[in-house]
Amino acid sequence: MTRIDDKIDEINGLLDELRSIVPDSVEEYTTNKEKKAACERYIERIVEAATDLAFFVIKGKKLRIPQDDSDAFAVLLENKIISDALTAKLRNAKGMRNIIAHQYGKIDDAVVFAALTEELERDALEFIRAVRKAYKKGKS
Repeated sequence: MTRIDDKIDEINGLLDELRSIVPDSVEEYTTNKEKKAACERYIERIVEAATDLAFFVIKGKKLRIPQDDSDAFAVLLENKIISDALTAKLRNAKGMRNIIAHQYGKIDDAVVFAALTEELERDALEFIRAVRKAYKKGKS
């Protein structure tokens, strides 16, 4: 198995684990401090794994070296591996991860809950599909 396959498996496993603990409502998310903390940690881990995956693709395909983590998604966009829309979503997820991880200001629980229940899994799976498609076209 390649490092890319391992990272995809890691993301899928984290998504499965997250799915099993996400509260049913924003109210439960806000009031259940243990679940909230666990969900926030899963967001961090999933976004970190997606960033790692971006770097593995960049290295594997010998693309331009990104200036920072967020730029890694731009490199994939430049090389038509991911779309403009997915690039924006992944950069936003990276920004949310940084806010959670570094406690910049107050975290909007409703925004985080919406990301957990509506966006994170969809965007991570779209990213995985794009990476797999890029490697089906021919490995370099």
